[in-house]
Amino acid sequence: MKTVISVKTDPATKAQAQAVAKTIGIPLSTLINAYLRELAASQSVTFSMQPRLKRAVAASLRRINDDIEAGRNLSPEFNNTEEMVAYLNRL
Repeated sequence: MKTVISVKTDPATKAQAQAVAKTIGIPLSTLINAYLRELAASQSVTFSMQPRLKRAVAASLRRINDDIEAGRNLSPEFNNTEEMVAYLNRL
């Protein structure tokens, strides 16, 4: 026997969740049931979202990566701290 749970959510959240479920080919109700089973078994709640960088940080990282790939703005490799200090003092 099955029971029905009525959950209120905003329309945008529902639409986004349905889109994700459709993309991975699993009905939203199946995902919700899996979460409820996990909650009951673990007796804990875990929230996780992929972190997103701010646009400015992402742009800086792209520039840095471009510099690395092009061999620009890189310090040489040092064998000891004295070499490093001497290099920095020349700048």
